Amino acid sequence: MTISSGARDQGHDPGAGARRLLARLRDIMAGSGSAQDRLDKIVKTIAHEMSADVCSCYVMRAGEVLELFATIGLNPDAVHKTRMRVGEGLIGDVAAHARPVAMANAQSHPNFAYRPETGEDPFHGFMAVPILRGGRVRGVLAIQHKDRRDYHEQEVETLQTIAMIVAELVVTGELVDSRELSIANDLVLLPSRLEGISLNRGVAMGLAVLHRPQLTIRQMVADDPEAELARLKEAVESMHSAIDQMLIAVGESDSEHAEIMQTYRMVAADRGWLNRIREAIRSGLTAEAAVQRVQNDNNVRMAQVADAYIRDRLLDLNDITNRLLQHLAGKPVETLGATLPDEFILVARNLGPAELLDYDRRRLRGLVMEEGSAYSHVSIVARALDIPVVGQAADVLRRVEPLDYLIVDGDNGQVFVRPADDIQDAFSKSLAVRAQRQAEYAQLRDLPAQTADGEAVELLLNCGLLIDLPHLETTGADGVGLYRTEIPFMVRPSYPDVETQHETYARVLDEAKGKPVVFRTLDVGGDKTLPYFPELGEENPALGWRAIRIGLDRPSMLRKQVRAMLMAAAGREMRIMFPMIATVAEFIQARRILDLEVARLAAAGQPGPTRLKVGVMMEVPALLFQLDALLPLIDFMSIGSNDMLQYLFASDRGNPMMNNRYDLLSPAMLRVVRMLVQKCDAAGVALSLCGEMASKPLDAMALLGVGLRRLSMSAPAFFEVKGMARSLKVRELETYMESLYNRPDRSVRAHLRAWAADHGVRLG
Repeated sequence: MTISSGARDQGHDPGAGARRLLARLRDIMAGSGSAQDRLDKIVKTIAHEMSADVCSCYVMRAGEVLELFATIGLNPDAVHKTRMRVGEGLIGDVAAHARPVAMANAQSHPNFAYRPETGEDPFHGFMAVPILRGGRVRGVLAIQHKDRRDYHEQEVETLQTIAMIVAELVVTGELVDSRELSIANDLVLLPSRLEGISLNRGVAMGLAVLHRPQLTIRQMVADDPEAELARLKEAVESMHSAIDQMLIAVGESDSEHAEIMQTYRMVAADRGWLNRIREAIRSGLTAEAAVQRVQNDNNVRMAQVADAYIRDRLLDLNDITNRLLQHLAGKPVETLGATLPDEFILVARNLGPAELLDYDRRRLRGLVMEEGSAYSHVSIVARALDIPVVGQAADVLRRVEPLDYLIVDGDNGQVFVRPADDIQDAFSKSLAVRAQRQAEYAQLRDLPAQTADGEAVELLLNCGLLIDLPHLETTGADGVGLYRTEIPFMVRPSYPDVETQHETYARVLDEAKGKPVVFRTLDVGGDKTLPYFPELGEENPALGWRAIRIGLDRPSMLRKQVRAMLMAAAGREMRIMFPMIATVAEFIQARRILDLEVARLAAAGQPGPTRLKVGVMMEVPALLFQLDALLPLIDFMSIGSNDMLQYLFASDRGNPMMNNRYDLLSPAMLRVVRMLVQKCDAAGVALSLCGEMASKPLDAMALLGVGLRRLSMSAPAFFEVKGMARSLKVRELETYMESLYNRPDRSVRAHLRAWAADHGVRLG
């Protein structure tokens, strides 16, 4: 039997062959003998059924080393002797990137690592897949052929399915003692401090509650695919009903969460996801194994995406996957509360937004995750609930035991595990000071945003979801300086139509209650590929096909988006901003598309905005040399400080080797902003800054010092920046900063901090 493309050409059913192979492997797994004996039988069976000359299984050992544990076709003496590091050779490459590799002639590939003890000289065709369990690579499964050959996609998928079964054998601890891959037990109970990143500021104290582990799948291979399809249908209906009830409850109690949960419900109903699960069941897997198989595929694909926001959309699908497994097992999720401590810190590898809401919010004090980012839905919901969050805390699940006492320092991205009494006392005092400071900040809400010497400052918010808009009321902000329209595009399985976009933008304007909102057109592309966009595999995605470049090359997309914006603003003011403009010609082309839609609405007799303002994002340094031609054409400009820094210094902001090499408070960056202030003032063009720079009190102080008077920031930073501005005599700062622009320093941050301390400027 073979499931190769040749068998397909002969009219055979490759799916039937795959199901027969899975059934044989199930019998081996259920049979007698040691784990090593069963693994030896598995590789022999795979080689026979897939007509391969070689089948080998490598298992992960401590120190990220892959060891050859079983083979048929290679030299048997190499078993338990041949080892390679993760990233070394083709096997190591599969483990490093958690993705399959298939090639006609492996020995010609630059990553091929020849090991003479294996005797693999005669073999050319090569295919290998990662052995995945719980989102981690546990080993690599490979087949080889003597002939040069191309492997069909069906063969890759079959070997991936087989790897799921092998994973169940690998993780039992019979092949490699699980303690080998964990931290020594004698270190676990000592007090420790873990470093992470702040995903939401604040401090919290409480007992550790570990997020429930993934369900164990007992049976991988199905006897009756139709029965499994029926079980899946019933579980999906049950899950959808439960999510709908959660959506109703959230809508009643916390309306600001509605959009997050609407998006979550939409992901749960995604037909493409469900169809892939059905296909996996038809290949011979149980419903549970099919759900996990599809999720493994998603994890592998999304792991290759550099953009953190898009990767975080996978968390919603992981959450839904776990829920579907719960319903398949007949154990639907219920809100957790009865067994929880009165004050607890939730510890997890990662979470979806609904998983966080499963826990009793009256007792939940903080959240710690091994992964996570500021743009994940769980972080957004946590910020709305005012829960301190620390993410990317490495090994936290290994270092924390249930009911350990934890302190979450969201301000500095730290977690204290089993802290000593003196540390607990220090943080208790810090919490008291924080409560007093929050009370003082609350008094700032109705005070004017102006400096101590009377200079008016416009403070705006950055938003991307409806959940952000209630902060306009709580902060008293002057409006929304940046509304990121791309977020709804990223979480949908297909491009939203004009009516859907119209409804979204209209709701944003409704929630703003007359305050100005700047809508940025779609800013995706490069490594931020939409689910329904082709993957281009660009080497430098930050410099590639993205933002306005996509809009101009796909004008129908841009036309639909601006049409929806214009319709939403009927009878109201509309402000539209184009991102990633590098030449004046690009802006003119984008403006022409916008004008066509304005004319289209007028010709159809449809109401449009009472006033239309158009601007650009200043991100690409080339535009700095075209200001004389650009400024007469625009109403406003907003500096994107994150990308501006990246392009100004040719420094990839996603590269950890570049962290802190270049500073926003460098003389070069400050001179650029000062020049823009002077040029825009002379032309009568409103200038603002909407990058992260505006969210940090010291950086915001420097921006005021170069003459900027409009800052757009995240809501949590609002009152700190306002408090800074009201304590600042900006004219004195402007005079002082004249001495900084020509300094040779990498950064003038220390100089500015010292000046602030000497002049009583409040920085937090």
